[in-house]
Amino acid sequence: MENKIKNPVVNEQERAAQRKRQIRSWLILLGCIGAAALVMSLISFFTTSGSSITATSLPCYAHQDVTAFQDGVLFYDGASIHFVNAGGGIEWSYPVGDGASFHVSETHIIVWAGTQLAIIDANGRSSYNSAMDSTIQFARIGRKHAAIVTGTELEATVYVKDMQGAQIDFETAQLDGMVVLDCGFYGDSDQYMWTLSYDFYAPVVTSILNTFQVGQMNTGTATLTSYLPSKVIYVGDRLHVFTTQQLYTYDYRGVEDTTGKTLVYGWRYMDHDTPKRGTSRILLAPTGQGSSGVMNELRVISSNFDQRYHLPTDCVGAAIQGESLYAFSSQYMYSGKVNSARFYAHQIPLADDRQVTGFIGLTNNGYAIVVSNSEVFAVSLPR
Repeated sequence: MENKIKNPVVNEQERAAQRKRQIRSWLILLGCIGAAALVMSLISFFTTSGSSITATSLPCYAHQDVTAFQDGVLFYDGASIHFVNAGGGIEWSYPVGDGASFHVSETHIIVWAGTQLAIIDANGRSSYNSAMDSTIQFARIGRKHAAIVTGTELEATVYVKDMQGAQIDFETAQLDGMVVLDCGFYGDSDQYMWTLSYDFYAPVVTSILNTFQVGQMNTGTATLTSYLPSKVIYVGDRLHVFTTQQLYTYDYRGVEDTTGKTLVYGWRYMDHDTPKRGTSRILLAPTGQGSSGVMNELRVISSNFDQRYHLPTDCVGAAIQGESLYAFSSQYMYSGKVNSARFYAHQIPLADDRQVTGFIGLTNNGYAIVVSNSEVFAVSLPR
């Protein structure tokens, strides 16, 4: 019987074809695993915690200086300031006339128009309503004190009053030749004040941070050159000054804490949270993701924490409250935790296919204030 000898070339071709089939099978399997992982990732992004949210239309419009305040919002209709609760009911109104502006703290509102000044509590009751000696540039309110900036741009005076309008202090010498940009109070009982001003006569761009002990003296001065300041906040017993390049921190005397310097180039301030206990945190978003403020990434920083978060889709606003992060897209509210990279999606139930176009802030009682073109809505946060 004749023995058949296999051709080695043909045999090698068969083995090569078999290897190709095995590789193709592995690639298909890996592709399926990758697709499943992607699906699971999307599911993790778009899975709710089983809770539903509601949306309530509020009787105000986006152009009316709508501001989140306590359990609702304030808005100014050109004649009066109104407080609306999250259910849409107007609880009180305070007439202020034409051309008014206002600023809020946790508990009070300060309103100014021309030389007229009013301090209002959370129930709409005025504790002070009178005229200043000169035109008011702007005013700021804290928990116990109010600061009123009057005069011309290069000859400004900052007056400090209590909630009944009694004058406690004033400052003009430190502001000579300065354009006052902003001011505010800090400390456990508003016992300190800061001012941020621009030195008009300096040969280079120079901003000055002054700190004061209310009713006593100037406690410190810090000079910021090269980088324009954009925001000053008091977080974790330190003043934080945001510039276009760096975040600087100062103590109550205006002495810089060099260990607290953080690079924030390419990031902008969004929100911060200071709990009664625990670590204070600051929320940032990229500056370069569109002039409209659209973002797809967030960053949270604190004294020993710096983490970035990728959002499932483009969002128009974000906030931090305690351990929770919230971001708002055109159709969804995304909720997550500071120590987790996972976001849960909750569809925002706006009628007639309306889409969210802006975010104003969070209330104290668990609502987000969002905008759909000119309309304003209170959306409940997920429980």
